Amino acid sequence: MKIVLENLTKRFPNRNKKGGEDVIAVDNFNFEIPDGKLIGLLGPSGCGKSTALNLISGLETPTEGKIFFDDEDMTDVPAEKRGVGLVFQSYALYPHLTVMHNITFPLENLRGSKKMTRHEMEEKAYEVAKLVQIDHLMERKPNELSGGQQQRVAIARALVKIPKVLLLDEPLSNLDARLRLQTREEIRRIQRETGITTVFVTHDQEEAMSISDMIVVMKDGVIQQIDRPQAVYDDPKNLFVAKFLGTPAINVFVGSVKKGTLYIGDDEVMKVKGCGDRKVYVGVRPEGFIIDENGGLRCKLNGVEVMGRDTSILSAHYAHEGEIIRSIVASEDAAHIADDGPAGANETADEPGQNKNGKAAEIRFSLRPKKTFIFDRETEERIPFETA
Repeated sequence: MKIVLENLTKRFPNRNKKGGEDVIAVDNFNFEIPDGKLIGLLGPSGCGKSTALNLISGLETPTEGKIFFDDEDMTDVPAEKRGVGLVFQSYALYPHLTVMHNITFPLENLRGSKKMTRHEMEEKAYEVAKLVQIDHLMERKPNELSGGQQQRVAIARALVKIPKVLLLDEPLSNLDARLRLQTREEIRRIQRETGITTVFVTHDQEEAMSISDMIVVMKDGVIQQIDRPQAVYDDPKNLFVAKFLGTPAINVFVGSVKKGTLYIGDDEVMKVKGCGDRKVYVGVRPEGFIIDENGGLRCKLNGVEVMGRDTSILSAHYAHEGEIIRSIVASEDAAHIADDGPAGANETADEPGQNKNGKAAEIRFSLRPKKTFIFDRETEERIPFETA
């Protein structure tokens, strides 16, 4: 089932008695969700992603715009007639009913030619229960289940009526870290096995990137970027997208371009073409730093965290937005740093920022061009460049 959203807008009235403009939760949303794909709606709290999901489901009515399932206009079709399956952040299970009865509940309301016998409903329930691997729990009640098991019951209940579209609104938020990982893998497996077009709402960029075919990054009701997860990470359109995706987060510096040279603060870090002279922000992914004794970026070395295969180098620079620059390098490339200091690595020093010999600890980097992004300081839009 393909979903097409055309100029979709949702305004809520301003409740401030002193006046003010309406709140625009979704602003001119245009997107085609391909048939059989899992799409992640990603953004911070309040960005409009859940409202967009509610518009697709029919729980909210758009102020403007159209919603199509394939070529059928669903804009004014009631939620119960859209053929969608919904899974919410809260499991919303009936506590007095068994797992079997929770799953079959949507089937009990079918009428006419779709009406099922009790035997048919139970057969269907067992079928989806096996899919989500809870068929051995059918006689239990919700309070006898773990959080992950309850979430699977909610997913089974959404799948049992064979929906055209499956909508998941932050379904993993109430689970602990281990269960989140297991359940998101299950959601991906189930989606692939069923082939149901699925929209997954989350504020967790790791969740969205790990299971989505495509992600839609939103801010203040407006789409910022749509693409494959890795493409959005490698090629962000603006500073917001670059900051929102990535763990550890991208490092952002205040810089400038002058006569074909990119500066971070006063440090000359790279020759660039096609930018023009201007004030910029420079974003560098943690894996974009190369330890280089002749590198142009001079940082104060604060610490080294050895993580097995990789090493995280903690440093500081006056032009950096935050207090700590986190650089991820191969452990063999950083071995000499861990051996020589600084304080907090293998030795201690009297003052932070000194190595074990009491000298000021400095580290120099060169930057990987493909992991370095330049943004206009006023618009925060990405500026493409070539290395000279």
